[in-house]
Amino acid sequence: MKSEIKKLENSIVELTIEETKDNMLKYRKKVINNIRKNSDIKWFRKWSNIPEDIILKYYPEEQITQMIIDEALKSLYPKALKENKIIPVAQWELSEIVSNNPLIVKLKIEVFPEVEIWDEYKNIKIKKTQIRVTQKEIDENINEIKKKFTKFEEASKDYKSVIWDKLTITTQWYDLDWNKLENTNMISYPLILWSNILVPWFEEKLVWLKVWEKINIDIEFPKDYHNKDFAWKKTKFDVEIEKIEKPVEPEFTPEFIKSIRGKDLDFEWFKNLIKEEIKETKEQNMRMENENKLLEELKKVSKVSFGPKLLENQIQIVFNEVKENISRSWAKFEDYIKSLWIDEQTYIDNNIKPIAEKRLSWELILNKLKEIENTEVSDEEVLKEIKIIIERYGSDEVKEKLKELYKPWNKHFEELRHRLWYRKLIDSFFE
Repeated sequence: MKSEIKKLENSIVELTIEETKDNMLKYRKKVINNIRKNSDIKWFRKWSNIPEDIILKYYPEEQITQMIIDEALKSLYPKALKENKIIPVAQWELSEIVSNNPLIVKLKIEVFPEVEIWDEYKNIKIKKTQIRVTQKEIDENINEIKKKFTKFEEASKDYKSVIWDKLTITTQWYDLDWNKLENTNMISYPLILWSNILVPWFEEKLVWLKVWEKINIDIEFPKDYHNKDFAWKKTKFDVEIEKIEKPVEPEFTPEFIKSIRGKDLDFEWFKNLIKEEIKETKEQNMRMENENKLLEELKKVSKVSFGPKLLENQIQIVFNEVKENISRSWAKFEDYIKSLWIDEQTYIDNNIKPIAEKRLSWELILNKLKEIENTEVSDEEVLKEIKIIIERYGSDEVKEKLKELYKPWNKHFEELRHRLWYRKLIDSFFE
Protein backbone atom coordinates (compact mmCIF):
# COMPACT_ATOMS: atom_id res chain seq x y z
CA MET A 1 0.00 0.00 0.00
CA LYS A 2 1.05 3.57 -0.72
CA SER A 3 -0.59 6.72 0.61
CA GLU A 4 -0.10 10.46 0.54
CA ILE A 5 -1.98 13.53 1.73
CA LYS A 6 -2.73 16.92 0.28
CA LYS A 7 -3.92 19.75 2.53
CA LEU A 8 -7.07 21.56 1.42
CA GLU A 9 -8.93 24.47 3.06
CA ASN A 10 -10.86 24.45 6.36
CA SER A 11 -9.00 21.55 8.00
CA ILE A 12 -9.77 19.15 5.13
CA VAL A 13 -7.11 16.83 3.71
CA GLU A 14 -7.25 14.69 0.60
CA LEU A 15 -5.88 11.22 1.29
CA THR A 16 -4.84 9.15 -1.71
CA ILE A 17 -4.58 5.40 -1.13
CA GLU A 18 -3.04 2.98 -3.66
CA GLU A 19 -2.98 -0.81 -3.59
CA THR A 20 -1.44 -3.32 -6.04
CA LYS A 21 -3.34 -5.70 -8.32
CA ASP A 22 -2.02 -8.72 -6.42
CA ASN A 23 -3.35 -7.46 -3.08
CA MET A 24 -6.65 -6.40 -4.63
CA LEU A 25 -7.02 -9.99 -5.84
CA LYS A 26 -6.83 -11.09 -2.19
CA TYR A 27 -9.63 -8.70 -1.27
CA ARG A 28 -11.67 -10.02 -4.20
CA LYS A 29 -11.28 -13.60 -2.92
CA LYS A 30 -12.32 -12.48 0.54
CA VAL A 31 -15.48 -10.79 -0.81
CA ILE A 32 -16.41 -13.86 -2.91
CA ASN A 33 -15.94 -16.09 0.16
CA ASN A 34 -18.13 -13.77 2.26
CA ILE A 35 -20.86 -14.04 -0.37
CA ARG A 36 -20.58 -17.85 -0.31
CA LYS A 37 -21.01 -17.85 3.46
CA ASN A 38 -23.92 -15.44 3.68
CA SER A 39 -25.86 -15.37 0.41
CA ASP A 40 -29.12 -17.16 -0.26
CA ILE A 41 -28.65 -18.48 -3.83
CA LYS A 42 -31.16 -20.93 -5.27
CA TRP A 43 -30.06 -24.62 -5.23
CA PHE A 44 -27.07 -23.80 -2.99
CA ARG A 45 -26.74 -23.86 0.77
CA LYS A 46 -24.84 -21.21 2.72
CA TRP A 47 -21.17 -22.11 3.24
CA SER A 48 -21.22 -24.40 0.19
CA ASN A 49 -18.57 -24.02 -2.50
CA ILE A 50 -20.62 -21.93 -4.93
CA PRO A 51 -18.74 -21.41 -8.22
CA GLU A 52 -17.72 -17.82 -8.84
CA ASP A 53 -19.47 -17.70 -12.23
CA ILE A 54 -22.76 -18.57 -10.46
CA ILE A 55 -22.17 -15.81 -7.90
CA LEU A 56 -21.57 -13.31 -10.69
CA LYS A 57 -24.96 -14.17 -12.21
CA TYR A 58 -26.62 -12.97 -8.99
CA TYR A 59 -24.22 -10.11 -8.18
CA PRO A 60 -23.36 -7.61 -10.96
CA GLU A 61 -19.67 -6.87 -11.45
CA GLU A 62 -20.22 -3.24 -10.41
CA GLN A 63 -21.60 -4.39 -7.06
CA ILE A 64 -18.71 -6.85 -6.57
CA THR A 65 -16.22 -4.09 -7.37
CA GLN A 66 -17.77 -1.74 -4.79
CA MET A 67 -17.73 -4.51 -2.18
CA ILE A 68 -14.03 -5.15 -2.91
CA ILE A 69 -13.16 -1.46 -2.54
CA ASP A 70 -15.12 -1.27 0.75
CA GLU A 71 -13.35 -4.39 2.03
CA ALA A 72 -9.96 -3.00 1.03
CA LEU A 73 -10.59 0.36 2.71
CA LYS A 74 -11.53 -1.37 5.97
CA SER A 75 -7.94 -2.51 6.17
CA LEU A 76 -6.09 0.23 4.27
CA TYR A 77 -7.75 3.33 5.76
CA PRO A 78 -6.55 2.85 9.40
CA LYS A 79 -3.04 2.09 8.14
CA ALA A 80 -3.03 5.23 5.99
CA LEU A 81 -4.17 7.35 8.93
CA LYS A 82 -1.34 6.03 11.07
CA GLU A 83 1.21 6.35 8.27
CA ASN A 84 0.32 10.03 7.66
CA LYS A 85 -0.36 10.90 11.32
CA ILE A 86 -3.92 11.99 10.59
CA ILE A 87 -6.45 12.59 13.38
CA PRO A 88 -9.91 12.58 11.76
CA VAL A 89 -12.85 14.34 13.41
CA ALA A 90 -15.50 12.87 11.10
CA GLN A 91 -16.11 9.96 8.71
CA TRP A 92 -14.24 10.18 5.41
CA GLU A 93 -16.00 11.05 2.17
CA LEU A 94 -15.13 9.39 -1.13
CA SER A 95 -13.80 12.05 -3.48
CA GLU A 96 -12.75 9.97 -6.52
CA ILE A 97 -12.06 6.40 -7.62
CA VAL A 98 -9.19 6.86 -10.03
CA SER A 99 -8.73 3.15 -10.64
CA ASN A 100 -10.35 -0.08 -9.44
CA ASN A 101 -7.44 -2.44 -10.08
CA PRO A 102 -4.84 -1.44 -9.11
CA LEU A 103 -6.79 0.54 -6.53
CA ILE A 104 -6.31 4.30 -6.48
CA VAL A 105 -8.87 6.23 -4.42
CA LYS A 106 -9.00 9.77 -3.09
CA LEU A 107 -10.76 10.44 0.23
CA LYS A 108 -11.63 13.78 1.78
CA ILE A 109 -11.16 13.80 5.55
CA GLU A 110 -11.84 16.54 8.06
CA VAL A 111 -8.97 16.55 10.54
CA PHE A 112 -8.33 18.13 13.91
CA PRO A 113 -7.56 21.80 13.25
CA GLU A 114 -4.04 23.17 13.27
CA VAL A 115 -3.62 26.21 15.49
CA GLU A 116 -0.81 28.75 15.23
CA ILE A 117 -0.04 31.15 18.08
CA TRP A 118 2.70 33.72 17.63
CA ASP A 119 5.12 34.78 20.38
CA GLU A 120 3.29 38.10 20.79
CA TYR A 121 0.80 36.30 23.03
CA LYS A 122 3.34 36.61 25.86
CA ASN A 123 2.75 40.38 25.92
CA ILE A 124 -1.00 40.10 26.50
CA LYS A 125 -2.18 41.25 29.94
CA ILE A 126 -5.75 41.84 31.06
CA LYS A 127 -6.27 44.15 34.03
CA LYS A 128 -8.75 42.79 36.58
CA THR A 129 -11.48 45.12 37.83
CA GLN A 130 -12.05 45.49 41.56
CA ILE A 131 -15.43 44.18 42.73
CA ARG A 132 -17.71 46.13 45.09
CA VAL A 133 -21.03 45.08 46.59
CA THR A 134 -23.45 47.88 47.52
CA GLN A 135 -26.16 47.85 50.18
CA LYS A 136 -28.71 48.41 47.40
CA GLU A 137 -27.62 45.16 45.73
CA ILE A 138 -27.95 43.26 49.01
CA ASP A 139 -31.46 44.69 49.59
CA GLU A 140 -32.53 43.86 46.02
CA ASN A 141 -31.28 40.30 46.40
CA ILE A 142 -33.17 39.84 49.67
CA ASN A 143 -36.31 41.25 48.03
CA GLU A 144 -35.95 38.69 45.25
CA ILE A 145 -35.77 35.93 47.86
CA LYS A 146 -38.90 37.38 49.47
CA LYS A 147 -40.73 37.24 46.13
CA LYS A 148 -39.59 33.69 45.45
CA PHE A 149 -40.82 32.37 48.80
CA THR A 150 -43.90 34.55 49.11
CA LYS A 151 -47.09 32.56 49.62
CA PHE A 152 -50.58 33.74 48.75
CA GLU A 153 -53.66 33.64 50.96
CA GLU A 154 -57.16 34.08 49.56
CA ALA A 155 -58.66 37.46 50.43
CA SER A 156 -62.20 38.12 51.68
CA LYS A 157 -65.00 39.09 49.29
CA ASP A 158 -64.90 42.74 50.45
CA TYR A 159 -61.15 43.07 49.86
CA LYS A 160 -59.97 45.35 47.02
CA SER A 161 -56.92 44.42 44.95
CA VAL A 162 -53.61 46.24 45.31
CA ILE A 163 -50.16 45.97 43.73
CA TRP A 164 -48.49 42.50 44.12
CA ASP A 165 -51.77 40.74 44.76
CA LYS A 166 -52.38 37.57 42.77
CA LEU A 167 -55.54 37.67 40.70
CA THR A 168 -57.25 34.83 38.89
CA ILE A 169 -59.01 36.32 35.89
CA THR A 170 -61.03 35.32 32.86
CA THR A 171 -60.69 37.65 29.92
CA GLN A 172 -61.64 37.98 26.27
CA TRP A 173 -60.12 40.46 23.83
CA TYR A 174 -62.16 42.34 21.20
CA ASP A 175 -61.62 44.86 18.46
CA LEU A 176 -63.26 48.30 18.69
CA ASP A 177 -66.47 46.88 17.20
CA TRP A 178 -66.64 44.18 19.89
CA ASN A 179 -65.70 41.37 17.53
CA LYS A 180 -63.78 38.61 19.35
CA LEU A 181 -60.08 38.41 18.51
CA GLU A 182 -58.91 34.91 17.67
CA ASN A 183 -57.01 32.92 20.35
CA THR A 184 -57.32 35.66 23.01
CA ASN A 185 -59.70 33.98 25.43
CA MET A 186 -58.00 33.26 28.78
CA ILE A 187 -59.91 31.29 31.41
CA SER A 188 -58.91 31.28 35.13
CA TYR A 189 -55.57 32.85 34.29
CA PRO A 190 -53.27 33.59 37.31
CA LEU A 191 -51.75 37.07 37.24
CA ILE A 192 -49.61 38.91 39.80
CA LEU A 193 -50.27 42.64 39.53
CA TRP A 194 -47.26 44.61 38.34
CA SER A 195 -45.48 41.50 37.00
CA ASN A 196 -45.81 43.02 33.50
CA ILE A 197 -46.21 39.67 31.76
CA LEU A 198 -49.22 40.58 29.66
CA VAL A 199 -49.94 43.87 27.91
CA PRO A 200 -48.51 47.24 29.04
CA TRP A 201 -51.05 49.34 31.00
CA PHE A 202 -53.33 46.32 31.50
CA GLU A 203 -52.45 45.31 35.06
CA GLU A 204 -52.62 48.83 36.51
CA LYS A 205 -56.31 48.93 35.56
CA LEU A 206 -57.01 45.86 37.72
CA VAL A 207 -56.17 47.66 40.98
CA TRP A 208 -58.90 48.40 43.54
CA LEU A 209 -61.33 45.72 42.34
CA LYS A 210 -63.31 43.05 44.23
CA VAL A 211 -63.90 39.35 43.57
CA TRP A 212 -66.41 38.70 40.73
CA GLU A 213 -66.24 42.32 39.67
CA LYS A 214 -66.30 42.84 35.90
CA ILE A 215 -64.54 45.57 33.99
CA ASN A 216 -64.05 46.66 30.37
CA ILE A 217 -60.63 48.02 29.49
CA ASP A 218 -59.47 49.89 26.38
CA ILE A 219 -55.87 49.07 25.47
CA GLU A 220 -53.69 50.32 22.62
CA PHE A 221 -50.78 47.95 22.04
CA PRO A 222 -47.29 49.49 21.76
CA LYS A 223 -45.62 49.64 18.35
CA ASP A 224 -42.80 47.31 19.47
CA TYR A 225 -45.12 44.59 20.79
CA HIS A 226 -43.58 41.15 20.10
CA ASN A 227 -46.68 39.89 18.25
CA LYS A 228 -46.74 42.03 15.12
CA ASP A 229 -50.44 41.30 14.55
CA PHE A 230 -51.20 43.41 17.64
CA ALA A 231 -48.60 46.20 17.29
CA TRP A 232 -50.39 49.60 17.38
CA LYS A 233 -53.74 47.75 17.60
CA LYS A 234 -56.57 49.35 19.59
CA THR A 235 -58.53 46.72 21.54
CA LYS A 236 -61.07 46.17 24.27
CA PHE A 237 -60.67 43.71 27.16
CA ASP A 238 -63.59 42.15 28.96
CA VAL A 239 -62.24 41.03 32.39
CA GLU A 240 -63.82 39.21 35.33
CA ILE A 241 -62.03 38.78 38.69
CA GLU A 242 -62.51 35.21 39.96
CA LYS A 243 -60.18 35.24 42.95
CA ILE A 244 -57.86 37.62 44.80
CA GLU A 245 -54.95 36.36 46.91
CA LYS A 246 -52.81 38.54 49.18
CA PRO A 247 -49.04 37.99 49.36
CA VAL A 248 -47.55 36.78 52.65
CA GLU A 249 -43.81 37.40 52.74
CA PRO A 250 -41.51 35.01 54.63
CA GLU A 251 -39.88 36.01 57.90
CA PHE A 252 -36.11 35.61 57.92
CA THR A 253 -35.94 33.46 61.01
CA PRO A 254 -32.96 31.11 61.58
CA GLU A 255 -35.25 28.20 60.68
CA PHE A 256 -36.27 29.77 57.37
CA ILE A 257 -32.67 30.72 56.53
CA LYS A 258 -31.50 27.16 57.21
CA SER A 259 -34.26 25.80 54.95
CA ILE A 260 -33.02 27.86 51.97
CA ARG A 261 -29.24 27.89 52.60
CA GLY A 262 -28.59 24.90 54.86
CA LYS A 263 -26.78 27.03 57.49
CA ASP A 264 -27.68 28.15 61.02
CA LEU A 265 -27.57 31.93 60.69
CA ASP A 266 -29.44 34.90 62.04
CA PHE A 267 -30.58 37.66 59.68
CA GLU A 268 -27.43 39.80 60.06
CA TRP A 269 -25.12 36.89 59.23
CA PHE A 270 -27.48 35.94 56.42
CA LYS A 271 -26.99 39.39 54.89
CA ASN A 272 -23.22 38.83 55.06
CA LEU A 273 -23.71 35.51 53.26
CA ILE A 274 -25.81 37.26 50.59
CA LYS A 275 -23.04 39.83 50.19
CA GLU A 276 -20.49 37.05 49.60
CA GLU A 277 -22.80 35.34 47.11
CA ILE A 278 -23.31 38.59 45.19
CA LYS A 279 -19.56 39.19 45.20
CA GLU A 280 -18.92 35.69 43.89
CA THR A 281 -21.52 36.13 41.12
CA LYS A 282 -20.06 39.51 40.12
CA GLU A 283 -16.57 38.01 40.10
CA GLN A 284 -17.77 35.19 37.84
CA ASN A 285 -19.45 37.68 35.49
CA MET A 286 -16.39 39.90 35.48
CA ARG A 287 -14.22 36.87 34.82
CA MET A 288 -16.36 35.96 31.81
CA GLU A 289 -16.05 39.53 30.55
CA ASN A 290 -12.27 39.45 31.02
CA GLU A 291 -12.03 36.06 29.32
CA ASN A 292 -13.90 37.48 26.34
CA LYS A 293 -11.39 40.34 26.20
CA LEU A 294 -8.55 37.83 26.43
CA LEU A 295 -10.00 35.74 23.61
CA GLU A 296 -10.24 38.78 21.35
CA GLU A 297 -6.60 39.60 22.09
CA LEU A 298 -5.45 36.01 21.54
CA LYS A 299 -7.30 35.83 18.23
CA LYS A 300 -5.17 38.77 17.03
CA VAL A 301 -1.98 36.76 17.55
CA SER A 302 -3.19 33.36 16.41
CA LYS A 303 -4.53 31.56 13.38
CA VAL A 304 -7.26 28.96 13.81
CA SER A 305 -9.69 27.41 11.35
CA PHE A 306 -11.96 24.41 11.67
CA GLY A 307 -13.95 22.24 9.34
CA PRO A 308 -17.74 22.08 8.91
CA LYS A 309 -18.23 18.78 10.77
CA LEU A 310 -16.49 19.99 13.92
CA LEU A 311 -18.53 23.19 13.81
CA GLU A 312 -21.78 21.27 13.21
CA ASN A 313 -21.06 19.14 16.26
CA GLN A 314 -20.41 22.22 18.41
CA ILE A 315 -23.56 23.92 17.10
CA GLN A 316 -25.59 20.87 18.13
CA ILE A 317 -24.04 20.91 21.62
CA VAL A 318 -24.86 24.60 22.14
CA PHE A 319 -28.33 24.15 20.63
CA ASN A 320 -29.12 21.30 23.05
CA GLU A 321 -27.93 23.41 25.98
CA VAL A 322 -30.17 26.32 24.96
CA LYS A 323 -33.21 24.06 24.54
CA GLU A 324 -32.56 22.48 27.94
CA ASN A 325 -32.28 25.90 29.62
CA ILE A 326 -35.55 27.03 28.04
CA SER A 327 -37.31 23.83 29.15
CA ARG A 328 -36.14 24.46 32.72
CA SER A 329 -38.12 27.69 32.69
CA TRP A 330 -41.24 25.61 31.94
CA ALA A 331 -41.46 26.79 28.35
CA LYS A 332 -41.49 24.78 25.15
CA PHE A 333 -38.73 25.59 22.71
CA GLU A 334 -41.23 25.53 19.81
CA ASP A 335 -43.35 28.17 21.56
CA TYR A 336 -40.27 30.25 22.30
CA ILE A 337 -39.28 30.23 18.62
CA LYS A 338 -42.80 31.21 17.59
CA SER A 339 -42.72 34.15 19.99
CA LEU A 340 -39.63 35.44 18.14
CA TRP A 341 -41.40 35.13 14.77
CA ILE A 342 -38.52 33.23 13.17
CA ASP A 343 -37.97 29.62 12.14
CA GLU A 344 -35.58 27.20 13.86
CA GLN A 345 -32.83 27.38 11.23
CA THR A 346 -32.78 31.19 11.33
CA TYR A 347 -32.49 31.04 15.11
CA ILE A 348 -29.57 28.61 14.82
CA ASP A 349 -27.80 30.75 12.20
CA ASN A 350 -28.28 34.03 14.07
CA ASN A 351 -27.98 32.92 17.70
CA ILE A 352 -26.41 29.48 18.05
CA LYS A 353 -23.73 29.45 15.34
CA PRO A 354 -21.84 32.57 16.57
CA ILE A 355 -21.67 31.12 20.09
CA ALA A 356 -20.46 27.76 18.73
CA GLU A 357 -17.77 29.41 16.58
CA LYS A 358 -16.55 31.49 19.51
CA ARG A 359 -16.51 28.56 21.92
CA LEU A 360 -14.69 26.33 19.44
CA SER A 361 -12.04 28.99 18.72
CA TRP A 362 -11.56 29.53 22.45
CA GLU A 363 -11.15 25.81 23.14
CA LEU A 364 -8.67 25.25 20.30
CA ILE A 365 -6.55 28.28 21.23
CA LEU A 366 -6.45 27.26 24.89
CA ASN A 367 -5.48 23.69 24.04
CA LYS A 368 -2.62 25.00 21.93
CA LEU A 369 -1.54 27.33 24.73
CA LYS A 370 -1.60 24.44 27.18
CA GLU A 371 0.73 22.57 24.87
CA ILE A 372 3.06 25.59 24.51
CA GLU A 373 3.08 26.56 28.20
CA ASN A 374 3.09 22.94 29.40
CA THR A 375 0.51 23.89 32.07
CA GLU A 376 -0.16 21.12 34.58
CA VAL A 377 -2.32 20.75 37.69
CA SER A 378 -1.07 18.47 40.48
CA ASP A 379 -3.14 16.04 42.54
CA GLU A 380 -2.50 18.26 45.58
CA GLU A 381 -4.07 21.26 43.81
CA VAL A 382 -7.15 19.22 42.92
CA LEU A 383 -7.51 17.92 46.49
CA LYS A 384 -7.19 21.46 47.85
CA GLU A 385 -9.98 22.66 45.52
CA ILE A 386 -12.20 19.73 46.57
CA LYS A 387 -11.75 20.77 50.20
CA ILE A 388 -12.82 24.35 49.35
CA ILE A 389 -15.90 23.07 47.50
CA ILE A 390 -16.94 20.81 50.39
CA GLU A 391 -16.51 23.56 53.02
CA ARG A 392 -19.10 25.72 51.25
CA TYR A 393 -21.87 23.38 52.40
CA GLY A 394 -23.31 23.07 55.90
CA SER A 395 -25.01 19.70 55.47
CA ASP A 396 -22.93 16.69 56.52
CA GLU A 397 -24.93 14.57 54.10
CA VAL A 398 -23.99 16.82 51.17
CA LYS A 399 -20.36 16.84 52.27
CA GLU A 400 -20.22 13.05 52.27
CA LYS A 401 -21.80 12.91 48.81
CA LEU A 402 -19.20 15.37 47.49
CA LYS A 403 -16.35 13.33 48.98
CA GLU A 404 -17.75 10.28 47.22
CA LEU A 405 -18.24 12.23 43.97
CA TYR A 406 -14.64 13.51 43.84
CA LYS A 407 -12.81 10.31 44.68
CA PRO A 408 -9.25 10.37 43.30
CA TRP A 409 -8.82 9.75 40.28
CA ASN A 410 -12.25 9.13 38.94
CA LYS A 411 -14.06 10.95 36.12
CA HIS A 412 -15.22 13.89 38.26
CA PHE A 413 -11.79 14.26 39.86
CA GLU A 414 -10.19 14.55 36.41
CA GLU A 415 -12.92 16.92 35.17
CA LEU A 416 -12.14 19.18 38.12
CA ARG A 417 -8.43 18.96 37.25
CA HIS A 418 -9.31 20.12 33.72
CA ARG A 419 -11.29 23.11 35.07
CA LEU A 420 -8.38 24.05 37.33
CA TRP A 421 -5.98 23.79 34.41
CA TYR A 422 -8.26 26.11 32.45
CA ARG A 423 -8.36 28.60 35.34
CA LYS A 424 -4.61 28.47 35.91
CA LEU A 425 -3.88 29.11 32.24
CA ILE A 426 -6.34 32.03 32.07
CA ASP A 427 -5.06 33.54 35.32
CA SER A 428 -1.56 33.80 33.86
CA PHE A 429 -2.84 36.58 31.58
CA PHE A 430 -4.51 38.62 34.37
CA GLU A 431 -2.78 41.30 36.37
